Amino acid sequence: MREIVLDTETTGLDPASGHRIVEVGCIELINHVASNRPGGTFHHYLNPERSMPAEAEAVHGLKDDFLADKPLFADIADAFLEFIGDAPLVIHNAEFDMRFLNSELTRLGHPPLPSSRAVDTLAMARRRYPGAQASLDALCRRYDIDNAGRTLHGALLDSSLLAEVYLELIGGRQPDLTLAADRAGGTAGAAATRAPRPARPHAPTPEEAKAHELFLEKIKEPIWTA
Repeated sequence: MREIVLDTETTGLDPASGHRIVEVGCIELINHVASNRPGGTFHHYLNPERSMPAEAEAVHGLKDDFLADKPLFADIADAFLEFIGDAPLVIHNAEFDMRFLNSELTRLGHPPLPSSRAVDTLAMARRRYPGAQASLDALCRRYDIDNAGRTLHGALLDSSLLAEVYLELIGGRQPDLTLAADRAGGTAGAAATRAPRPARPHAPTPEEAKAHELFLEKIKEPIWTA
């Protein structure tokens, strides 16, 4: 099963106010685990065609001069759509990223991505841990996932961390309770084909059989002799 973990960084909070995407990062999952194949990630910094507000820069550290020579979203839109294909999109706070992606896509004449494609890990975490913090950092702490390198938000780094969080949210590294070694033909598979032990003998000894007969003589019409 193919899924795409996705994150974006933006110039602000609302595309309706003219804010744009400045970074998009995607990681391909196969059977819920990050793919190691060449081309299994998609990552671009983008020129938002507007200035970067100081509040947004404080979140992700992306400056106007760094983004000035980066491609426009229009330049990478077709490659982005080809990469995600029709796979489910695993996103933390999916409503935010989907609004920005659909704003960029519809501006270019592409149909919007349906919300039904999004798997929202923020909603999953809130259902699983009601009342607890559900930010990406909080979930990394809960699952002992190393996020020491996350001093600022970054789309590809955050997607990588979210891929690990998502695996834990759906039940850990063996969500279907099938041993990974068994699927790989490892030690679990060898154990499954191990020769069975011989059955233990259960027949009574002659002394035990005689004692049983004497016991039955003391019982009126025992059903064991019928």
